Amino acid sequence: MICSIITAAGKGTRLKSDISKQFIKIYGKPILAHTINSFENCPAIDAIFVVVPKDYADFCRDEIINKYKFSKVQKIVAGGQTRQQSVYNALKLLPEKCSLVSVHDGVRPLISSLEISNLIESLLKFNKEDDKIKGIITAAPAYETVKRINSDSSIDCTIDRSHICMAQTPQIFFCDTLLEAYKSAMEQGYCGTDDASLVERLGWKIKVAIAHQENIKITTPMDLFLAELIMHRNGKHR
Repeated sequence: MICSIITAAGKGTRLKSDISKQFIKIYGKPILAHTINSFENCPAIDAIFVVVPKDYADFCRDEIINKYKFSKVQKIVAGGQTRQQSVYNALKLLPEKCSLVSVHDGVRPLISSLEISNLIESLLKFNKEDDKIKGIITAAPAYETVKRINSDSSIDCTIDRSHICMAQTPQIFFCDTLLEAYKSAMEQGYCGTDDASLVERLGWKIKVAIAHQENIKITTPMDLFLAELIMHRNGKHR
């Protein structure tokens, strides 16, 4: 069984909206609904767990899950104070028979069902070749020149950008490995910046699938504008 956790418990304010960014509409449909739709239509995904702020649970159920008839959504999970706590809340609710779990940002609506399937297939292939590989993430290449700076904002060095990528989601792992990584991090008070960082600290290998720049996380008004343009070009505005 393959499950997906979609995190939408943030309350970002950079979009300067009266409603949390995951519920802002693009072409008449909430961003979160666009995101869930990609996982709903992915044949490899069996169940979806959506994490939202506790006070948005009823709204999410009525205006997104029920309205758009997302049959794979098994549970709406109350988020925590941090993204890490929110994912952990959902992880603890996954069924025992779950073998793989995908974690994805609810405000990355431009991921496709095919890309999700390809990531899952790639992880299983890599794990057969090397059983120390326990996860795979999608990432965008770094196109700009990368500088490491000192505390006084002077340049320390220029980093070879061919070795740099910008981590995105989905991030897919063997479920038992990710749960172990989260338990360890929570017990030791470690806070990672993404799911992969928690698995990395346990010594497991994680593969990177270089993706495209369009899998953006909608955080600012410019991101929202770009997402609308990309959806229009791809015909998803209809």
